[in-house]
Amino acid sequence: MDTMKKAVSYILIACVLMFTIVAILGIWDIIDLENVMMNTIFSLIVIFAASAIILFIYTVFLKDSENQKP
Repeated sequence: MDTMKKAVSYILIACVLMFTIVAILGIWDIIDLENVMMNTIFSLIVIFAASAIILFIYTVFLKDSENQKP
């Protein structure tokens, strides 16, 4: 469980750094921030929906088969 916490922590740190770099580039008008942020938000929505479906499948189908005694 400790390795899972470390992995999630590193992923969150990477996300913060990525969003910081994109924000700085948008502030300095190097990239079109509005277009990038809309694509990022839509991508995050798709990832959230996919993870919710995977979690539902895991909790409903896979956990029930593990708890049944033969």
